[in-house]
Amino acid sequence: MRAMSLRKAYVIGSGPNGLTAAIVLAREGVDVTVLEAQATLGGGSSSAALTLPGFLHDVCSAVHPMAAGSPALATFPLERHGLRWLHSPAAAAHPLDDGPAATLERSLEETAARLGDDGRLYRLALAPLARHWWKAAPDILAPPHVPRHPLLVARLGLLGGWPAAAAARFFFNSERGRALFAGLAGHSVLPLDALGSSAIGWVLAAAGHAVGWPIPEGGSRRISEALAAYLKTLGGQLELGREVRELGELDGADAILCDVTPAQLLRLAGPRLPESFAARLRAWRYGPGVFKLDWALDGPIPWKDAECARAATVHLGGSLDEMTASERAPWEGRASERPFVLLAQPSLFDPTRAPAGKHTAWAYCHVPHGSSLDRTGAIEAQVERFAPGFRGRILARHAMGPSTLQRRNANLVGGDITGGAMTVGQILRRPSFLYHRTPVRGLYLCSASTPPGGGVHGMCGWHAARAALADLRGN
Repeated sequence: MRAMSLRKAYVIGSGPNGLTAAIVLAREGVDVTVLEAQATLGGGSSSAALTLPGFLHDVCSAVHPMAAGSPALATFPLERHGLRWLHSPAAAAHPLDDGPAATLERSLEETAARLGDDGRLYRLALAPLARHWWKAAPDILAPPHVPRHPLLVARLGLLGGWPAAAAARFFFNSERGRALFAGLAGHSVLPLDALGSSAIGWVLAAAGHAVGWPIPEGGSRRISEALAAYLKTLGGQLELGREVRELGELDGADAILCDVTPAQLLRLAGPRLPESFAARLRAWRYGPGVFKLDWALDGPIPWKDAECARAATVHLGGSLDEMTASERAPWEGRASERPFVLLAQPSLFDPTRAPAGKHTAWAYCHVPHGSSLDRTGAIEAQVERFAPGFRGRILARHAMGPSTLQRRNANLVGGDITGGAMTVGQILRRPSFLYHRTPVRGLYLCSASTPPGGGVHGMCGWHAARAALADLRGN
């Protein structure tokens, strides 16, 4: 019997980070139970029938380059538990009002070739990261540490420290290239003229060439279901509909790992936390929220540029200048008239999502934190702009603003899907320099509010569980 077999741990929250943390513990013989307040598991990786019978929609995340490229998830036999990745021919597309759409292709060389004269610098910047993804990713998707591959990390540091708008202008002369990069960087939810806003753009581009931007067959819920199924084979337990209101309910645990943000940790731990640490949690800043739409469609989206039908992900934002203005607005408490829209069209590549001949689509834009504004018209106008006739194909729609998203998933505070504003300062200390540990013995934080931050990759849970194991073994 292994030394860890008599240890007991609870994980609060069944998102990918919570489930990953539980798996890491269970593989070491820890008796682990995952507690989920909702009646369904998955957190940000779940699916539901939001519009009409027969139409399946992803509630939050939809397209998963970071899951496919996760060093943690790569160690789990998820394919044996029903997870199957589907790839669209192009990873992402970005249509323009004038000229052909820009595309992020699976192939680095093909993407560079399509960028014309911009391709040389693009290839020079990305080739080492894309070709050595599995060496770089464990260092990139981790708290600050001495890297095993310092040159790769230094390269990303040099590239990622730039404001995205400045990087777009330096590396690309064409509007197509600049718009493509701005769309990638827009996933940061930062103003594109903010320091560090280019980092996620380079990471997503590198991941796209290394592992693609796949979707799970049968919806994002399949990621969570596969993680939960694997956990059960290891002896782990999962309790749905079990809300934990304060940590005193969980007696007898050697470790409690919380897949929650600082606001919930304050409520759970209360007076157990030293005031200095509680003050850090109270000072944690959440970023803009999102307004999300799901559509049941009578047919595929009628893109003006057929290249958009090759990609599961389409970025709708026009030019670099337009996107820069759009992404600045929510940070200033405003709603952009022409928001940057991130759109997914999974049913083009996964027929399980809709009845035969019908389709689904998913889109969101960034809005001020906690905004109550209805952005349906603005989002649909952006789709119609690049796909005339789109509105005529809508059979039903489902809208979720920040408050609705937070009711479904308490971690989406004010509609923030990244666990906190991804500013340089917060990335470096997310949410304190203890990272996944807390000053309370046996209490850990394993949500997207900890390194490496937002995304369906499980790495926050991976690092938190490893920290807990190291501490337990040190007793």
